[in-house]
Amino acid sequence: MNAPVATPKRPAKKPSLWSLRTNLPQGTARLVSLGAVAVLVATWCVLSYVEVTRDGKVEALVPHFFLPAPDQVLKSLLYLFFEKDLHLAIGVSALRIAKAIGLSVLVALPLGIAMGSFDVVNRVFEPVVAPMRYLPITAFIPLLILWFGIEESQKVAFLFLGTVVYLLPAVVDAIRLVPEELVQTAFTLGATKAQVIRTVLIPAALPAIFDGFRVMNAIAWTYIILAELVNPQNGIGYILRLAEQHLKPEWSFAGIVVVGVIGIVTDVLIRSLNRLLFAWREADA
Repeated sequence: MNAPVATPKRPAKKPSLWSLRTNLPQGTARLVSLGAVAVLVATWCVLSYVEVTRDGKVEALVPHFFLPAPDQVLKSLLYLFFEKDLHLAIGVSALRIAKAIGLSVLVALPLGIAMGSFDVVNRVFEPVVAPMRYLPITAFIPLLILWFGIEESQKVAFLFLGTVVYLLPAVVDAIRLVPEELVQTAFTLGATKAQVIRTVLIPAALPAIFDGFRVMNAIAWTYIILAELVNPQNGIGYILRLAEQHLKPEWSFAGIVVVGVIGIVTDVLIRSLNRLLFAWREADA
């Protein structure tokens, strides 16, 4: 009897740039990302440095008052660091964000775990919390000024309110997405409700909760300028107010670049910490 002939396996196809729901190779992904940034910077340079004649005057394609040139922004960045203490302003803003995030974690973590674990708790708080996610955060500024004044407490309270309403649902969803099989297995082994929450629900939900920290960090750096526009005395918002008062759009661009860079750096740090703490999830993926 003849032995069956083994069918040769087809080599796996390499993912193309337009493969559906497929990650690009790491080198290609970096190249594409760098290319996008290069196109953006090149477009900025063309709009800033290419000169045209308007009404007998030679000026940039887009006037520098509306779009400062890259070299103007770089010079302004150095000036703000050495003459206007931009580094101290960054520290003040970062400290405010850290306080607000700390308060958000203290409130959202235990409350979110309780809401995700017990539907009765969720029914009590959901009607109050859910509408707040759809309200414009700026609508609370007059109330926060009335309650906390115009000093530091108002700014931290504003950032806390803006972040906690996004972290809380993330914690609730993370708890609810824990597979029911894990919960029932723990009950079968004789675990109490408290033990199931402590040893099953919380450890299994932590990676997803940690992902919520990335969103909260992004929201905090988005709202910091709004928080510091009330009685600006320090912080990045104060620097941007100076730019407005002195009609310096290049200062505004420099401040925006700083906030963007800080946001990206902190996001990378959170992702790296996430991979370090939950390496098993990366292995499963």
